Amino acid sequence: MIGIGLLVIRIVIGLSFVGHGAQKLFGWFGGHGLKGTGGWFDSIGMKPGITMALFAGLSELIGGALFALGLLTPFAGILIALTMLVAIFKVHGANGYWATQNGYEYNLAILAVAIGVALTGGGPYSLDSFLF
Repeated sequence: MIGIGLLVIRIVIGLSFVGHGAQKLFGWFGGHGLKGTGGWFDSIGMKPGITMALFAGLSELIGGALFALGLLTPFAGILIALTMLVAIFKVHGANGYWATQNGYEYNLAILAVAIGVALTGGGPYSLDSFLF
């Protein structure tokens, strides 16, 4: 049952991050694409904005895909965790803990999941288990 639990966590978190990356990179799913996201990054002091948006989008897209597949799971978890650390320190941290005040509660929960799965491994229903 642990393997199925890890599979569910990996798929939900991983595919959510694929979607977030696609928002930043391609403007899909209601996102603003590189130009729009880059402009917002510039406005919050993350410069050069388009380059930072590219890095964030690629980290989310690649990290999310790897996480969902359970492929290179520790690396995927690190990519997601780093993205959440940036979100906490650059966007949400100053607003306190609670998500209802635009705080870092949600980001911290995802950070914990990403680190937990990275340390635990992808489980028996992962490509890591099959390949390695």
